[in-house]
Formats: sequence, structure tokens, C-alpha cells
Amino acid sequence: MSSKEGSGGFRKRKHDNFPHGQRKDEKDSVNSSSSLMVSFKSFQLELDTRHDKYERLVKLSRDITIESKRTIFLLHRITSDPNREEILNESEAKLEAVRQKIKQVAQELIGEDMHQFHRAISPGLQEYVEAVSFQYFIKTRSLISVKEINKQLIFTMEDKEEETNTPSSNPHDKQLCTWSLKVTPVDYLLGVADLTGELMRMCINSVGNGDIDTPFELSQFLRQIYDGFSYIGNTGPYEVSKKLYTLKQSLAKVENACYTLKVRGSEIPKHMLADVFSTKAEMIDREEGLS
Repeated sequence: MSSKEGSGGFRKRKHDNFPHGQRKDEKDSVNSSSSLMVSFKSFQLELDTRHDKYERLVKLSRDITIESKRTIFLLHRITSDPNREEILNESEAKLEAVRQKIKQVAQELIGEDMHQFHRAISPGLQEYVEAVSFQYFIKTRSLISVKEINKQLIFTMEDKEEETNTPSSNPHDKQLCTWSLKVTPVDYLLGVADLTGELMRMCINSVGNGDIDTPFELSQFLRQIYDGFSYIGNTGPYEVSKKLYTLKQSLAKVENACYTLKVRGSEIPKHMLADVFSTKAEMIDREEGLS
């Protein structure tokens, strides 16, 4: 056994040769008021503040995601519920509640570089884009632009100043506080790519309710989106190229549904069409998984 090892076979550390009291005295002798320690304490405070803000943004993003998903589930009812306007009004109220959460995000990012916290808020923004674009498509049968989305994310509120009783104070002279949050092009593209999956589900639900025209309309719309993403190809961010595969799957399922309606629509009873499409969609998934 080496002379540097104890009876238990463990190597002694260098500072084990010094008395415990001496090591403690050396630790206490560090001057906490030195410029170096003051700098490190300021760094610690800055990092703790930034980490706390990051966690608050993650929580807000999670809330935005949950409420946006609930809005999407609500909008899917529009294919079977005759009260179309009532559902749209309820979805607008839900999206307004989501925008209030986004307003809190904008307030947290005042004076900050948004890109430093982008990973914390990106999932929520993508889900919001998916929900608001789904609602916009149901209303207009077109795709909402990123400019229109960002226009809805500008918030103003009267500045709360202390009221003065001086005669010169004018109640009409009120300052407005403005907050805004811009959806990045990447978040917009990822949200639109996720929208295609909801449109595919809308196609299947429409056929199950006897609506034969909507699948052909959705097929043409999805083809336009796919052509637009094809211009980006592999030159864009990795997340966009990854979503392109899912978009292609959704388009294939909708086109397969349109093909079945065109060729065998008169042979299959309407109440069985949705089951036929669901079965074929599962077959497509299995085939693509094996390839």
C-alpha cells in the first residue's frame, strides 16, 4: 500500500495535513467587503434575478399553452354544433384571456433582451399562433399573417399617476403605458405547421358529420401551405424542417380523404366515412413508420 494512502485505502487530500481550526481561520479571514467579493455578490444577485424571471416566464408560457389548447378543442366543436357564432364568441373570450397572459410576459420583458428568454416563452407563443390562426381560418377561410397577430399583441393602459388637486391639472392629460410582444417568424412558422394537424382533424370531423365540401377546401388550403414551406426547405431552422414532415403527413391524410370521397363517396354510407378515413390514416402512419 502506498504511503500516501490510509488504512482504508483512501488517498489523503493535501489540506488534511492542516488542523481543522487553521482551515476555518483561513476561510473567515476572507474580506467580505473587498472589491472582488462585492463584484461576485452583485453577479449572484443579477443571476438570481434573471433565473427567477425565467421561471416566471416558463410558468406564464405553460398557462398560455393550456388556455390555447382549450380554445382549439372548443373550436373543433364548430363542425357538429349549429351555434357557430356562440362558439366563435366564446373562443374570442378565451383568446382575450390568453392575450392578457401574453401582456404579463411583455411586462416581464420590459428593458430585457427578448432573445435571452425566448426559449422560456416560445412554446406558449407557438400554441397561441396555432389557436388564433385556427379561429381566423374558420372565420375567413384564409391564413392570418404574422403582422396581424403582432397587431393584437400591443397593449395600452393609462399610467397610474398620483392625482393632484392643483387647478392646473387637466384630467384629459393622461399618459398611456404601452407594452408589446412580437411573435418571431420562427414561432409563427412553427405555429402554422401545427395548425395543419388541426385542419386534418377538422377534415375528418366534417366528413363524419356529412360535410362533403370542407375536405376539398381544406385540401387546397393545406397544399398552398405545404408549397409555401417547400420554398424554405432545409435552409430554415431545424424545428421548421422537422415540422415539414408532419405537415406532409397531414396533407396526405386529407388528400386521401378527398380521393375516397371522389371515387367511393357514393358507395360508402355517410355515417361510415369517418371510420374509413381513420383506418386509412392509421395505415398511412404505419407505412411511413416502416419506410
